[in-house]
Amino acid sequence: MKKPVAIITGASRGIGKAIAMEMASIGYNIVVNYFDFTSSGVPDESHARQTQKELMELGAECEILRGDISKTEDRKKLVELAKVKFSRCNILVNNAGVAPSKRVDILEATEESYDRVMSINLKGPYFLTQLAANWMIEQKKANPEDSFRIVNTGSMSAYTSSPARGEYCVSKAGIGMVTLLYADRLAEYNIGVFEIRPGIIQTDMTNVVKDKYDKLIAEGITPIKRWGQPEDIAKVVGAIAEGKLDFSTGQVINVDGGFHFRRL
Repeated sequence: MKKPVAIITGASRGIGKAIAMEMASIGYNIVVNYFDFTSSGVPDESHARQTQKELMELGAECEILRGDISKTEDRKKLVELAKVKFSRCNILVNNAGVAPSKRVDILEATEESYDRVMSINLKGPYFLTQLAANWMIEQKKANPEDSFRIVNTGSMSAYTSSPARGEYCVSKAGIGMVTLLYADRLAEYNIGVFEIRPGIIQTDMTNVVKDKYDKLIAEGITPIKRWGQPEDIAKVVGAIAEGKLDFSTGQVINVDGGFHFRRL
């Protein structure tokens, strides 16, 4: 039996890396997409290489590929790599995403920042899913017994107003509809599509506002008073990959310590 294969975007660090490690631990081979830079703006593959090493130590075969998922050619190269190296893709995890380079009030936000965030966070997953889904349909027809799934990393920002990073909120709200659309379209092929909606997760992206969130968590903004960890997200992707939620396609799974509660 050939091992199942996962394509995971933004998987060299943070949530994406945790997902890749979880997938390797349950028997998947991995294709890691990354687009890292050093602090001086130089392309950086060190995190991806380290992640590849750790995945291989878990017994997974792992290919890494630098690529900007907002670019058509880079998306095609990512899927083609999985085809050439593994001849299959059983799960796509659309995890890559960016925050605005600078938090700016919505009354002063720029089109340049909007276009960058929307292209990476929404356009990229929309069309990468299209590529992967068409290939999954082909695979499903050839091998009806195989399982295929798609997971999108959303955010609590999909429904939580942050006027200093409006473009991020809009992009993550869009991911919710992308999930619903593809879940609807792919249901006839028994290809499940899910959204995981993280809350306050300890990553490079949130380190810049660590003091703010430390205070909010201590004050009870989340019923579970701790930072979320990348592994909290990874465990849910693992459950999806193992088929434990196959009758729940289109669902949003909040992994946020209870932030989504409305409490009086």
